[in-house]
Amino acid sequence: MHNLKYIILFLLVGSLNQSCTDGFEELNTNPTALTAANVDVTLLGQSYARAQYYAMHGLHWRYQISANLFADLYSQYFATTAANFDSDRYVEVGRWIDLCWGSFYGQAAPDLKFVEDFAVENGLVGEAALAKIWKVQGYHRITDYWGPAIFSQFGNGETSVAYDSQEEIYRSFFPLLDEAVATLGGMRDANVFGSNDQIYGGNVDSWITFANSLRLRLAMRVKYADPGLAKTEAEKAVAAGVMMSNADNAYISTTGNSLNPFSTITNWGEFRMSALMESVLKGYEDPRLAAYFNPAASGDTDGDGIPYEGLRNGQPKVDKTPALNSDNSDMNTKWLPIGRGGANPPHKVMTACEMFFLRAEGALEGWNMGGEAQELYELGISTSVEEETGAAADGAFLASAATPAAADANSPANTDIPVAFEAGADKERQLEQIITQKWIGLYPDGWEAFAEVRRTGYPKLYPLIAVENPDLSVNDVFRRMTFVESEYSNNGEATEAAEGLLGGPNNNATKVWWDKK
Repeated sequence: MHNLKYIILFLLVGSLNQSCTDGFEELNTNPTALTAANVDVTLLGQSYARAQYYAMHGLHWRYQISANLFADLYSQYFATTAANFDSDRYVEVGRWIDLCWGSFYGQAAPDLKFVEDFAVENGLVGEAALAKIWKVQGYHRITDYWGPAIFSQFGNGETSVAYDSQEEIYRSFFPLLDEAVATLGGMRDANVFGSNDQIYGGNVDSWITFANSLRLRLAMRVKYADPGLAKTEAEKAVAAGVMMSNADNAYISTTGNSLNPFSTITNWGEFRMSALMESVLKGYEDPRLAAYFNPAASGDTDGDGIPYEGLRNGQPKVDKTPALNSDNSDMNTKWLPIGRGGANPPHKVMTACEMFFLRAEGALEGWNMGGEAQELYELGISTSVEEETGAAADGAFLASAATPAAADANSPANTDIPVAFEAGADKERQLEQIITQKWIGLYPDGWEAFAEVRRTGYPKLYPLIAVENPDLSVNDVFRRMTFVESEYSNNGEATEAAEGLLGGPNNNATKVWWDKK
């Protein structure tokens, strides 16, 4: 029965992802290698390690088509310089987003289901708990992209796999975290998965902190959709203990065989710093500027005396010339290929600075966040600066009246908010300060930054130069991905039914459930 169950699981995923030939080979290579008859905890750990890496779309080309060509652009961390990359003009390139969906459901999701099911059925309670936590981490990213997604019915052995609404998915996340934390709380001296855990090396206390922090992230995500749920879960997370320092940060370890994706894709010369990044970091005289980006190869091209240059999003194809790469700033050397001096840094998942900004936002709402908004805001900045530069932000920077600067003559600053927290300002202006600094601190995690741009409207984005999407204008925010073509081909009835869960047409202007502001 175990063999049959997992053969069905792997073949089902293969049928849902036939358009991805790379995934097909991986899925159909010895599909019964991990079964009840021959598995041990080491092999189970290897499956969990794969789930960690692939849930974050860790492999270079998968990261590029999943995050770098969508979320990284729509959060305006980067702009593309490659002439044929139309997604920067709000074109949802079907083959790319299909591969994004298939990368998760063809790799991470099967490993996650196998680990969780096997651990539950064989009494491996710690392994089951970690699988549940990572399941929430992986699936929240998918539903944040699409809204309705395959979740509760994944791997059901049927030829049609139903979608859940985003509201249903989010409401199920919190009980999953409850179960996992309750289990791990009774085994704090244990180690789960050991070195196969690519984030915390199996440290149970660290995973409890991560689960609480993930709860806080998800609680704030639903603030405008269900304020009561958001408050309850946020206060619960903070009371239980979230990340408090950079020692708590979650990064996936990288090796020569599991590189940070930027360590490869930076070598392709297809994107550069955005104009919004230039405006904010230069205007603030932010100490993270040199840690995030390199000076432009052509030097100070806009004449402001600072050789860090950014590019407006939405450049027309005819304007994308090779000079864009030399005239604008690449990522800092640490993210470049090892052969070009890169350091292959670990892959960011979640950090303490994000927790401080989440708590600052909650404090604005009057929730019990263990501190006041200004204190938590300043801790968020200091923690991020320390993480990126090795030295905490000094008092002068935290008190700075500097504001974002014009990126160029045609790109004036979008806002006049300073670094210094404006204690006397209204709540919305304070929120803009918090989220703008959070956006800086999340870098280069465009997936999370894209979600926050949609949820809050901050930071204020530059209008695109040009748009080639009939449902969006240059002033609009891209809202969600559409259901992928392979799903209509292989899981058509369920996918068509999922359109009814959207609350609007299946296009890039329809908001996901939590996007209610």
